[in-house]
Amino acid sequence: MNTSPKIQDVTVGRERLTLKLADGRTTTAPLAWYPTLEAASAAERRLWPLCGAGRGVHWTALDYHLSAAGVLRGAPEGKRLLAAA
Repeated sequence: MNTSPKIQDVTVGRERLTLKLADGRTTTAPLAWYPTLEAASAAERRLWPLCGAGRGVHWTALDYHLSAAGVLRGAPEGKRLLAAA
């Protein structure tokens, strides 16, 4: 049985990412931990569907995904690998 937290709602402000979870918890993290979201426009930040049966959120325009479990662990965005030119 998968007991990973499920996301109900996501808010991305100018300085914070907030996840409202189905179990009643709310978790907030500094947006600086997620440079991809920090650099995105407000319009791009608002366009997200839930994924993984509600256990993650995906910003399609940014090709970016976060899991509720990762945010709860306090895991900041990892460095992306750059393709060799």
